[in-house]
Amino acid sequence: MTMPNYVKIVEVGPRDGLQNEKAMVPTEVKVALINQLTDAGFVNIEAASFVSPKWVPQMADGADVMARIQRRAGTLYSALTPNLKGFEGAIAAGADEVVIFGAASEAFSQKNINCSIAESIARFAPVAAAAKERGVRLRGSISCALGCPYQGEVPVSAVVDVVRRMRELGCDEIDIADTIGVGTPVRVQEVMRAAAAEFALDRLSGHFHDTYGQALSNILASLEVGVAIFHASVAGLGGCPYAKGATGNVATEDVLYMLHGMGIHTGIDLEAVVRTGDYISQAIGRANSSRVGRALLTKWAAASDAATACV
Repeated sequence: MTMPNYVKIVEVGPRDGLQNEKAMVPTEVKVALINQLTDAGFVNIEAASFVSPKWVPQMADGADVMARIQRRAGTLYSALTPNLKGFEGAIAAGADEVVIFGAASEAFSQKNINCSIAESIARFAPVAAAAKERGVRLRGSISCALGCPYQGEVPVSAVVDVVRRMRELGCDEIDIADTIGVGTPVRVQEVMRAAAAEFALDRLSGHFHDTYGQALSNILASLEVGVAIFHASVAGLGGCPYAKGATGNVATEDVLYMLHGMGIHTGIDLEAVVRTGDYISQAIGRANSSRVGRALLTKWAAASDAATACV
């Protein structure tokens, strides 16, 4: 078993993590968050979503956010684009990568966007064509790849079918997403191997939610089959809408701690990410969901108190 020497972390906190926050997060806070993540060394940050503000009001300031961030050469700033209007908005705002999305579950597709999987992918064809025409990087995300809140188990063949459809659209990278966090290691490896039969393994990514506490285990299982791109959210931003009170996105700090402990290079400064997690948690008034973040912040505070006491 050969583990990857390097893992790319796609930081999704500014978009996926914040989009469901009920209280509006000020634009300047979003900008500061992205700037801090950039300084920490991320090479891919999901920064905005160009969807109708009617459906996702939290993301209505996407263009303003993109205009105000301090960009670093070599970092991709991604935006979610559900249609051509969103695509045009993202390009005008300077997005380096656009993200389209579909589900591996027919039930979820019908409940979520009121159409079949095939219809949903067809809707993205114009966006994909426009991205290819303009030379913009295109990423596809497959939700409910390991389970669905409505139909339960999702066949591996259904995931493979969507991978194939996204490959045919020209996606440069495809995310295998465990939307409700029910996946376990053996199943994750089965899905990843099946997906890799249709799409290059080095361009597949894992997006694991920690609803059932399985995210780190599933990342490790994916590493064992050669996956080397993972999504994570600073401070564990973003809940799971299908399990009240449950953790959604896996915390970036926890993923980095595990990877660095395994000797895997990420190019990301863990201490800087921990401090960023503390910043955004305090800024939006929510508990920090990262265990590593909380542990290190407590450790640093204790060390500071001890140093002060000795003065």
